[in-house]
Order: sequence, then structure tokens, then C-alpha cells
Amino acid sequence: MHEPGILDTEAEFTRGPLGEKLYELTRMFALIGGMGFIALVVMSLISIVGRKLVSIPVPGDIEVMQMGTAIASAAMLAYCEMERHHLRVDFFTASVSPKTREMLDAISHLLLAVVAALIAWRTAVSAVSIKEAGETSMILAWPVWIVVAAIVPSFILLAVAGLYNAITHWQLVSAGESA
Repeated sequence: MHEPGILDTEAEFTRGPLGEKLYELTRMFALIGGMGFIALVVMSLISIVGRKLVSIPVPGDIEVMQMGTAIASAAMLAYCEMERHHLRVDFFTASVSPKTREMLDAISHLLLAVVAALIAWRTAVSAVSIKEAGETSMILAWPVWIVVAAIVPSFILLAVAGLYNAITHWQLVSAGESA
């Protein structure tokens, strides 16, 4: 049996059926977010070229860019969590035992899940409040609550991915205890 925390092969982090479904869902969200960014780049290019060549930019291009960027970037967060590619500082944990490192990783993923759940909750509350207020974007007069509400599923998915990773790391810690 290997020591937890020594991830020398991908097989050590093999996902079960639930993990695979979660991974595919996060991947789909990330791909949609990536396509959203590509669409924003195309829209921005059309607006810039239109502004320079014929003095006709895309109306509300900055509003669309702000709203689209918020939705697209949020859509990618859960995939980063499932890939375990979020920024972390290993400097402080380089000298601790693999078991301790796994335990700290489990705690960090759990904290991420809690924070993502809080953000999802507060964003949903904000979307309802914005809808009740009837707030719209300045130039295009689009209802802002729709954009805010569109971010909520991404943060819920991030919370689920964080919880899944916390459980996975905790299982490695438990396996190390019984060895």
C-alpha cells in the first residue's frame, strides 16, 4: 500500500461512477464557459472593427463583455476544482508527512465547498432582490437578475466538486491510518 499524498500515478485518484459523472458535468460547464469566452472575443473584434472602419460598434459591447465574462469564468471554476488545479501554496506543507498533507488538502477542499455554497446562496438571494428591484443594464436595458442567477449553478457545482474532493482526500487519510 502506498502512502497517502504520494500521487505518482493517476490511478491513485481513480474516480468512481459518481466522480466520473461529476467530472463530466464540470467539464461540460467549462467547455460552455470557454465557448462563451470565444463568443465574447468574436463580439469584441466585431465591435472594434466596426468602430474603426464604419463607426458602428456593437451597442452595449462593454455590458455584454462584463456579463458574459462573469458567467463564463464562474462556469470554469468547478472543473478546476475537479482537476485539482486551483492555486495553492505547497511551501508550508513541503516538510509535513503525506498523511498530514492529505488532511490539510481535505480541509482546504471542504472550506472551498463551504465558501462556494455561501456564494451560491448569497448570489441567489441577490438575484431575487435585483429582480424585485427591476434593475436593468444601462445601455441595453437587459434584466441584470438573469445574469446574476446564471452564476448560481456554477457555484453550486463548485461546492459539490469541493465536497467530493474533500471526501476523496479524507478517504486517503483514513486508508493511511488503517495501513
